[in-house]
Amino acid sequence: MNLKKHLFTLLIGLMLISSGSASAARRLLTPIDAQPAAPAFALQDTQGNPRTLADYRGKVLVVNFWATWCPACRKEMPSLNRAKAWLKKYDVELLAINVGEKAAQIERYLKEQPLDFPVLLDPDTSVATAWDAMRLPVTYVVDPEGKIIYRALGGREWDTPELLVPIRALGLPR
Repeated sequence: MNLKKHLFTLLIGLMLISSGSASAARRLLTPIDAQPAAPAFALQDTQGNPRTLADYRGKVLVVNFWATWCPACRKEMPSLNRAKAWLKKYDVELLAINVGEKAAQIERYLKEQPLDFPVLLDPDTSVATAWDAMRLPVTYVVDPEGKIIYRALGGREWDTPELLVPIRALGLPR
């Protein structure tokens, strides 16, 4: 009887560990094997300034696609702000591309949740379509040569080492 209890406890423990690992895996970055070139974009930020992908050439770039109506997007924004502060030390750039919303709606959100990184406007969703960012939130990590290295579909806590260290490593000399 004692052996059965021990085996049952061991089985439950293994199930908890494996479910925790699966959960952790969903919070990490997914490597993109083909490493395609990031689709070019030319968008305006919330102040009306033009921004292009070429502006970030030679740097590691984290590109987050989001919308104010998306609860997971709203939830991850504070952690993206914290991640930006940490990544700044390593010359990694971060920007958010709002998908399909009007500037006034985004400005209302930014008054509630100020962000320390550029927010670009994709009102016709053409950039989101080119990046295959139709499920939100989705975040891509682009290396200094302009290739997409990682993708993260769904919300994340962006200020965790499991996410930040691989991003930082892309900018280190090889």
